[in-house]
Parts: sequence; structure tokens; C-alpha cells
Amino acid sequence: MTQRQIEILLVEDNPDDVELTLHALRKENLANNIHVVRDGEEAVEFLFCSGSDAGHSLEHPLKLILLDLKLPKVDGMEVLKRLKADPRTKTIPVVILTSSKEERDLVSSYHLGANSYIQKPVDFDQFRQTVKTVGLYWLLINQPPVAEATARMAEPASLAK
Repeated sequence: MTQRQIEILLVEDNPDDVELTLHALRKENLANNIHVVRDGEEAVEFLFCSGSDAGHSLEHPLKLILLDLKLPKVDGMEVLKRLKADPRTKTIPVVILTSSKEERDLVSSYHLGANSYIQKPVDFDQFRQTVKTVGLYWLLINQPPVAEATARMAEPASLAK
């Protein structure tokens, strides 16, 4: 029996936060394949297999998206909105990992379908522990829907028969 490859999309423009997140996930052996994009436009291209990511396939959905809100080009809220509006990507767990303390960001994130909202700790060790805990839960404990079942449910009723 082969272990399925774990895939995470990290959407983060701060290089220090990227390095801390990658270090925490790799130290705990939580991810074999982590994709990093540094702005919202790259995230949308990756998620929907367009632009430079046209070769990527939606047939093997990501297991987790770690999404910052304050991003260049396209902000995280817009990325979340597009992601959750599309039946092919709406069941992918999205954890908002942001420095925002704004209540409206928290409320809007959940309203748009975020699965979790975490304010980034400023302390290095707390940040690492937070990422570790998020990874353990979403990658090992959480039971995601089976991709094929999700795809069938997204089909229009006339095609599902």
C-alpha cells in the first residue's frame, strides 16, 4: 500500500513566514509536497490550473490551503471567494493564517467558507507550534471527503443520473 502524497498550498507574501511555515511542516514530516505562491494572482492561477500552472491538474485536490489575507495583486478574501464558489475546489480545507486582528476579516473569512482562522503568533516558537498543530489536525486527524464523491455531487442533477 502506497502512502498518498500530501499536498499543501501556502499562499504567503512574507518570506520570513514562508520559511517558518515550511520549517515547521517539514520538521514534523507533515508534507511531502508544499507549493508556495507569493500573491493572490499566483494562487488563483495555481488553483484553477491557468497561466504558468496550466499543467497542474484538479484531479488530485490539495489537502490543505494556508492562506494569508493581506496579499499583493489579488487579496486573500478574493482568493477564498473564488475557491469556495467553484465546485471543484470548494471542499479543500482553507486555514486563514494572517496577522490581521480585524473582526471584519474574521467574520468575512468564515462567511466566505474558511475552515479556520488563525492570527499569526509573533513569537517564533509559538508560530512554529501553531503551524505544527494546524498541520497535524488538517493532514492527519481531519477526515476529508473522497474526491470522486465530491465530484459526483458537484455534477448537475441531469448528468448524475
